[in-house]
Amino acid sequence: MSSSTAVRTVRRRTLRVAAAALIAVAGLTLTACNDSDANASKPAASAGSSSADSSTGAKGSDGNGAKGSDAKADTEAGAADVAASPDRTETLVDGSTAKIYKLGDQHYRLKIVDGSDVLATFEANGRDAGLDGNGMYVVLTAGGEVQSWMGGEHQGPGTFKLAGGWTAKVTKVGEGHYRAEIIGHGDVMGTMEANGHDAGLDANGVYIVLSTGGVISAHE
Repeated sequence: MSSSTAVRTVRRRTLRVAAAALIAVAGLTLTACNDSDANASKPAASAGSSSADSSTGAKGSDGNGAKGSDAKADTEAGAADVAASPDRTETLVDGSTAKIYKLGDQHYRLKIVDGSDVLATFEANGRDAGLDGNGMYVVLTAGGEVQSWMGGEHQGPGTFKLAGGWTAKVTKVGEGHYRAEIIGHGDVMGTMEANGHDAGLDANGVYIVLSTGGVISAHE
């Protein structure tokens, strides 16, 4: 997790290869940690999820690969994004830039760029979203807030103490599919699903990412 330029450059290059086509949306079911509506409709963008169902990058909100007119629509939407100016930009912890686009109420898109290269794109639509960018963790909330950090990882399965006093019980459901129960005061307050893509959560100011490899990290 060195912050040196050399290490950061290597990791950015790795992220560019691994995540350039990634579109991720995280779902959650949360009763006390999140103000988002857990029953909000799935994102219209290229990868949707619910608290119990996720999909891999460049796929439709139903979890199936974009095909035919859907693929064309995704391409056209991507072209429109390139032409459109973001509502704002922020510098992430690794020095890359986050471009944030407001698409609607509780609906935001985030593009991570390094110069002219788009490293990753994901959306929060009615619920928070997250990304593990090879050791840089990013959460995009349904309200458009962005948080990024490095470190604090735990490798699941297992039960781990997180920042802010939360506890996460991480279980492996299947290949590329992990579930994390977020526990506070002895009660399960929310569930995160990383099924084919990463999941993110704002738990009352504690930001959590669960990866498809079972890595969980939190930042306060």
